[in-house]
Amino acid sequence: MTRLLLATRGSQLALAQSGWFAKRVEEALGVAVELVVVKTSGDRLADVSLATIGGKGLFVKEIEEALLDGRADFAVHSAKDLPAKIAPGLVLAAFPERADARDALVAREAGASLEGLPAGARVGTGSARRTAQLRALRPDLEVVALRGNVTTRLERLRDGSFDAVLLACAGLDRLGLGERIHERVAAELLLPAVGQGVLAIEARAGESLAQDLGVLTHAPSARAIAAERAFLARLEGDCNVPLAAYAAPRDDGSLRVRGLIASTDGKRVARAEASGEDAERLGVAVADAVLAAGGDAILAALRSEAGS
Repeated sequence: MTRLLLATRGSQLALAQSGWFAKRVEEALGVAVELVVVKTSGDRLADVSLATIGGKGLFVKEIEEALLDGRADFAVHSAKDLPAKIAPGLVLAAFPERADARDALVAREAGASLEGLPAGARVGTGSARRTAQLRALRPDLEVVALRGNVTTRLERLRDGSFDAVLLACAGLDRLGLGERIHERVAAELLLPAVGQGVLAIEARAGESLAQDLGVLTHAPSARAIAAERAFLARLEGDCNVPLAAYAAPRDDGSLRVRGLIASTDGKRVARAEASGEDAERLGVAVADAVLAAGGDAILAALRSEAGS
């Protein structure tokens, strides 16, 4: 094996992330890596709300097809783009160390903060999770749907369409744009998305490459993601559902897992948290506690709205 083919989306951020991991693979396995750009449905429909066209799996489906039919050997995803279930025949082989999982506020005015934005300020985001939490935290703001890549969103801010936009700190940092961030929003204000800040490496099940890639896993990050994805799977969540989960290690070695489900208008938010050792069990326990705290009614209402 002298060359590996890495499937990736073609956005500037996806290429930066995949290029970074490709170098890690070349150093660790001593084999050349070539990027294979795959255009996904989510990229082709960049101006359409994900909630109306099938959810976050639209950033993954064509890449998984490239793995299954042999056009690529492995793939790099933003873990937050992965649905609860990946395609049969594939595995998540590695999770490199997590970058900053927090949301980023980028504003037109220097020194801006989420809590300090003036009433009526226009804030752009393409995330149902951010929208619901922002409406719960600051119902006086005007939250406006915003899709597109990082550059496009920043341009919309620059041309005066918005007073501020919410993005992921990890994406801005990986693009060398961390200095654009006015506030790295604490998880206590905006709970991050499942997998935010983590890269997920996908490969074909049963092949030695999947095991080889595992040497590049950062164990604490993988443990956190196991908890968060267990939460997601238990709730059968997708991008239509404003949900969030964030797992963080504690000083004593245990894991603290926080989760929530919110109505789209932010008027109802069901939260829960738990700490312990077993990551997947914790994720499920927090999901069950969120449901018991009113999340079941919120989910039922959201699914009724989606089906109407």
